[in-house]
Amino acid sequence: MTAKVAVVGGGYGGSAVAKALDEEADVVLIEPRDAFVHNVAALRALVDPSWTDEIFFPYDGLLKRGTVVRDRAARADESGVTLASGERIEADYLVLATGSGYPFPAKVDVDDSAAAKAALRATRDALAGAERVLLLGAGPCGLELAGEITAMWPGKAVTIVDPAGDVVTGGYPDEFRAELRAQLDAMGVELLLGTSLREEPPTTPGRAETFTAVTGSGRKVTADIWFRCYGVVPNSGYLAGGLAGARRPDGQVEVGPDLRLPGRPRTFAVGDLAALPEAKRAGAAGRHAEVVAHNIRALIAGGDPVATYTPAPPGIALPLGPSGGVSYWADGGVLGAEETSEIKGAHLMTGHFRDLFGLS
Repeated sequence: MTAKVAVVGGGYGGSAVAKALDEEADVVLIEPRDAFVHNVAALRALVDPSWTDEIFFPYDGLLKRGTVVRDRAARADESGVTLASGERIEADYLVLATGSGYPFPAKVDVDDSAAAKAALRATRDALAGAERVLLLGAGPCGLELAGEITAMWPGKAVTIVDPAGDVVTGGYPDEFRAELRAQLDAMGVELLLGTSLREEPPTTPGRAETFTAVTGSGRKVTADIWFRCYGVVPNSGYLAGGLAGARRPDGQVEVGPDLRLPGRPRTFAVGDLAALPEAKRAGAAGRHAEVVAHNIRALIAGGDPVATYTPAPPGIALPLGPSGGVSYWADGGVLGAEETSEIKGAHLMTGHFRDLFGLS
């Protein structure tokens, strides 16, 4: 009998695992969306209408043998998944790949792709008419959104507020941050660091409505629209039974070096859900998927998992629009705008996902 693998979540890690095991197992991919969303390019899709349709990839071409079930996991335990519809999917192996939530527009918050595209278009219209933009958060999302806005509308005034003392905290060298600050300054982006707003803006994020906010230091910031650029929340509330015990207070799931949950030899976690000391990025989820697919193949064949995952050292490619940005790799140092555009900014890796979903 062919082993059954239930993959919960069709994001970067889940789609890659499902694709990798499609020929060896009976794969069931459980995903409430009607299309994969390439969140890496979501901020480009917000400002540039030619990109809006390009970040959605239908699941139809992902699997040749397996099945995509459009539903949400209501409960997952060691033996399978109960869906929101009430259907039960029993499985020999379980892969948890439900990722994390993040404020729109970095991640769309609806399951229907048509509704998601409509939300991007409506927000773009609101943003296009705004003269002053406030972004809360000077991490990668906030800086990337600032870069996309100023590349599309060079005349807009963009202000970023963050309580941290510098941009993009983490294990990156000062040279990396200095280059980011220099490019942002050249774009006219104002950084208000080491402070926060006394109160959240009185308007809805992404809606055009002029307001004035005040920072802790008393600085007044008037803007016509604002966005929240922080707040990752792992999607793990559906875990039940013995799986719930692996859920940490922050919502991530404990995993061993082979990406199995402790004491759960046939349950794995990948992507943002896995409690690993590394940046949560699409590339990491893809590497997790390779390890998990290898180990499930070994278990199906009657062997033991031998592949282990070692978190990569700090590294990042942070575009500031199609032609700007800064990258850092431990073995390559700091790279500037031209290299970052070639690595990521110009294409945002859409070609790889066209291949994955059979659209090339």
